[in-house]
Amino acid sequence: MRYCLALDLQPDPALIAEYEEWHQNVWPEIKESILASGITQMEIYRLENRLFMIMETAPGFSFEKKAAMDAANPINARWEELMWKYQMAIPGGSPGEKWRLMDKIFSLSTE
Repeated sequence: MRYCLALDLQPDPALIAEYEEWHQNVWPEIKESILASGITQMEIYRLENRLFMIMETAPGFSFEKKAAMDAANPINARWEELMWKYQMAIPGGSPGEKWRLMDKIFSLSTE
């Protein structure tokens, strides 16, 4: 299954550059956690301070399961705390909500 999500960064060029640098050297434990949750592929794109993430997942993946795994992982908690310095919620989300799931509105697919 494919999911697309959005998140904003603080509108500060220095913080955006730091955020991108962190993502050039993501901790191995974070990559392992992502894969263990059932995410098989992930890409993040940036336009100014808006981020767009595409995730491909294995059958059985759920955001609830991923959240529970993340909550039980102290390294993931450290990473998320560090990343929050750079991130800001998109208006309209729930309190504390970071990445927001996007609705698919068009597909060129002929399937």
